[in-house]
Amino acid sequence: MRRLVLAVLAMLAFTGAGLAQTYPTHPITVIVPFAAGGPSDAMARVLGERMKQSLGEVLLIENVTGAGGSIGVGRAVRSAPDGYTVSFGHLGTHVANGAIYKLGYDLVTDLEPVVLLPSNPMIIVSKNAVPAKSLKELLEWLKSRPQPPTAGTAGAGSGSHIAGLYFENVSGIKLQYVPYRGTGPALNDLVAGQIDIIVDQTSNSINQVRAGNIRAYAVTDSKRVENAKDVPTVDEAGLPGFHMTLWSGLWVPKGTPKEIVAKLNKAAVEALNDPAVQKQLENLGLQMPPKDQLTPEALGSWQKAEIAKWWPMIKAANVKVD
Repeated sequence: MRRLVLAVLAMLAFTGAGLAQTYPTHPITVIVPFAAGGPSDAMARVLGERMKQSLGEVLLIENVTGAGGSIGVGRAVRSAPDGYTVSFGHLGTHVANGAIYKLGYDLVTDLEPVVLLPSNPMIIVSKNAVPAKSLKELLEWLKSRPQPPTAGTAGAGSGSHIAGLYFENVSGIKLQYVPYRGTGPALNDLVAGQIDIIVDQTSNSINQVRAGNIRAYAVTDSKRVENAKDVPTVDEAGLPGFHMTLWSGLWVPKGTPKEIVAKLNKAAVEALNDPAVQKQLENLGLQMPPKDQLTPEALGSWQKAEIAKWWPMIKAANVKVD
């Protein structure tokens, strides 16, 4: 019996190694748990096009929306661990959702990290009717409201919602959240003056700022953003320490052979090091991760650290979902 077990294990190991050597032999599906056309979808398509050169197979983007992205992540978790289904996600889908939804899967143990992807700093913006011209004046105006000021979000657990919770903690200002089906509709209502503020992805709001339709106060990073150099950081503007970036990453189902994870990582790193890709991502307002943080292990450690940081805050806020 012992010899039989050893033989079966050896055969499985040989089969896994053989699959890894020939991988990939057909197109790879990248599940993006957001609607097409948004900043995450755009990043996934830019990277997928370049990764095709390294892998020799097409990367097909499949947009699977719903429940804050948890439906799309769940589909990836339940897929075969053969490298042909890749989960794209970010701080919301692969960290915050674990504190909000009853997922039916574990975000850490049921997925294998592949690579950390570029991040999108947030930006504090308001409707033009707000009289404040600086972040300090905005904080004073928000505190003076007889009712909590309204803050648009893309729904429970979204980047804009997490940023709002963090803003409350740092500033001591209570917000009234207005959830939308995405930051696009929320931004439209901000332009129309229907809500007061959004702590939004910089890439999503900067064009409306440039057009003069809304007002920007600060980016939530320690350094200024390349495509918004005239907007000060929160440290410069008077809310030090309010640092948050909506980072993204790639994962595969648990049990995917390490050799396949390594091939996917290598293709992604080559894409991120391509000057043409870097230019495209910078035009989207994204910031590249440090080169020493591009290993699967680095993403795994970062995800766990972010869970430790954000889950207590989200749970303390008693976030509810319909």
